[in-house]
Amino acid sequence: MSSTTPRLTALDALHRSLGATMTDFAGWDMPLRYGSERDEHLAVRTKAGLFDLSHMGEITVTGPQAAELLAFALVGNIATVGVGRARYTMICQEDGGILDDLIVYRLAEHEFMVVANASNAQVVLDALTARAAGFDAVVRDDRDAYALIAVQGPESPGILASLTDADLDGLKYYAGLPGTVAGVPALIARTGYTGEDGFELFVAPADAEKVWQALTDAGTPVGLIPCGLSCRDTLRLEAGMPLYGHELTTSLTPFDAGLGRVVKFEKEGDFVGRAALQEAAERAEQNPPRVLVGLVAEGRRVPRAGYPVVSGGQVVGEITSGAPSPTLGKPIAMAYVDAAHAAPGTTGVGVDIRGTHKPYEVVALPFYKRRK
Repeated sequence: MSSTTPRLTALDALHRSLGATMTDFAGWDMPLRYGSERDEHLAVRTKAGLFDLSHMGEITVTGPQAAELLAFALVGNIATVGVGRARYTMICQEDGGILDDLIVYRLAEHEFMVVANASNAQVVLDALTARAAGFDAVVRDDRDAYALIAVQGPESPGILASLTDADLDGLKYYAGLPGTVAGVPALIARTGYTGEDGFELFVAPADAEKVWQALTDAGTPVGLIPCGLSCRDTLRLEAGMPLYGHELTTSLTPFDAGLGRVVKFEKEGDFVGRAALQEAAERAEQNPPRVLVGLVAEGRRVPRAGYPVVSGGQVVGEITSGAPSPTLGKPIAMAYVDAAHAAPGTTGVGVDIRGTHKPYEVVALPFYKRRK
């Protein structure tokens, strides 16, 4: 298989039978949308949506020193993650630049699953493999071992409950437990990237179609529809969630990205990037870096990544992500702006859209927060 041929998920034929518009995403052929992006977005906000996320990169770390390896390789304190729980963290370069943001699941005392973004899965795998030297731990590429199906939205607990005997009521946010879904083994995680309640189901690729179909059958009566990557992007943008390559890059440390909280200096021992990140933390305290803020358009023009944010004729920031917001009914964007212009309600801020300065309101993130 040549490197130019996109990889196909186990659900590829099913997406095509549903009339999905497919797109190349990080080397995978993925559904962008099935019908209307807006309808798919609103289904997740009000009912439920079904996603194929099999392009994400699963890496299993096992062995007596698996926790120690991950504590060294990542910025988080992985030793404190309980069995059955998950944690959001990052892997950084020696200079503190962000290689990727990750979710780490502790499946057993000496077994962890690291889930990387599709575009960075190989980079993360290579970094973990290199960093494993000297540790009694094994890093395994499990990308082909799993299909990943997500059901997201307020109706998702009821839909999934009809297909599993797992204790969903007892399953907290950022936790995962083994169970069966539609009669097949699955790791059931209460995680997601939409701002809604929901679940991500790791299953064997051979079982993916059966699970997708069972969720479709159970969910259709309450409004569940299949959803593509396009609405996943607008959902995460409304929820103020960063996307690697936009809000997170190797040129930013977690402190530059306003996510310094994920760096745990109090953990024992050294970790990759510790010295550089301590400097970044001190720098951020003395001279605040640009702040990630929300911008809401007063007009209809949609700001795109890379557009300059301006005030008083000066460039004071840059758009990282922008899109029309189906929930707010206006264009929205995330941007890094100078600290002096970052407070919600700051006036006089605009976006340079092809030479025209359009007014924008600075707001706190997220744009949207679900009612509990």
